[in-house]
Amino acid sequence: MRKDELAAAQAYVRLLEATRAALSDPDDAPVYLPLLTSPMEEADGALRRAGFAGNETRFFELVGSLRPSLTGSDH
Repeated sequence: MRKDELAAAQAYVRLLEATRAALSDPDDAPVYLPLLTSPMEEADGALRRAGFAGNETRFFELVGSLRPSLTGSDH
């Protein structure tokens, strides 16, 4: 795993975690959604630098190696 690929997978995991937190309470979601701008920009940039579009099997394998519960590979 290259450093830029690892950075992309880590940024994606951070974005997923931030999104889950922002949407955990539907009543408060409108207040927290603007806070996702920074993690989205980070993930987009990291994906671009690693040469990923964000839908590649290799990318999701990397994400799964970091957080198996996010990809269902822990079952």
